[in-house]
Amino acid sequence: MNQARTTTRLSDSVIRTLGDAIAPRGAGEGRLCIVNYHRILERPDPLLASEPTVETFHWQMELLASCFNVLPLHDALEMLKAERMPPRAVAITFDDGYRSTHDLALPVLQQYQLPATVFVTTGHIDKGSMWNDVILEAARRLPRGELELSDIGFGSYPLHTPQDRQNAVQALTERSKYLPPAGRAQLNHKLETLVGCSLEQELMLTRDMLLALNRAGVEIGGHTITHPILTCVDDATAQAEIAGNKQHLESIIGKPVRLFAYPNGKQGIDFDERHAQMVREAGYSAAFTTAVGPVTRHTGRYTIPRSRPWDNHRMKFAGRLLYWLAGRAA
Repeated sequence: MNQARTTTRLSDSVIRTLGDAIAPRGAGEGRLCIVNYHRILERPDPLLASEPTVETFHWQMELLASCFNVLPLHDALEMLKAERMPPRAVAITFDDGYRSTHDLALPVLQQYQLPATVFVTTGHIDKGSMWNDVILEAARRLPRGELELSDIGFGSYPLHTPQDRQNAVQALTERSKYLPPAGRAQLNHKLETLVGCSLEQELMLTRDMLLALNRAGVEIGGHTITHPILTCVDDATAQAEIAGNKQHLESIIGKPVRLFAYPNGKQGIDFDERHAQMVREAGYSAAFTTAVGPVTRHTGRYTIPRSRPWDNHRMKFAGRLLYWLAGRAA
């Protein structure tokens, strides 16, 4: 055990030294790496292989606390502008508003005194599951055989093996992602009919949980009302999704909501300059994509990159963050 602790201390020292070399203090060109999470799991789930368990999240936060300077997101942007960014700067975000942010992530963040931001989809507060979680639960519950969805234009999918079920979830999620809310609802209804029961689960934040996160110092950001791909809806709908989301959140927490994250977040595919302008006009001070790379003072205020860390090994996880801070996009 002592040898393991010594090895960890040595590796942490190497990470800090490398991080200081990448972006030394006072260089005038500060860099920020923003990491992004969705759900935190109590235990591994083969249908959610990309989501970390609370055990994984725990060592990731311990590493961030030990080796990086974790900053409140809004403050970090102001520090970049003022050229006061420390080296090894990281900010932590969560998307969608899963209750695991409150139940599982918040205690770990508090243990290490780490700030974070959660971008909330207001249409799902107090309302069970998002559309993609209904797809996942259907794939989990349906019997072995063929999932036949040709009558609603989705084709058919084998469900004979665990890998088949993973493939079906991925294919249906990617395909329905670019549908308007009514199209997603049609698919969800069909799946619930096939399973024979409601597939809604208690996965999303309640109003009380949102207030608890706010009281704990977690910044609340906007993420639309129903999580549409903004380029797939008309301008009036997109504007209502963006502005209405902000108004609803502010009515709950009683203070300005300053930050926004684009659903899915691919610039030029999921949103464009029209939507960035809508975000600006709604009164958000910054907006975030899902591009890979560091944030600098030259980064557009409404096209700020942030990425999902997926490495399950301590040094690989740290190495990827350093790679991103160095300006690499992989």
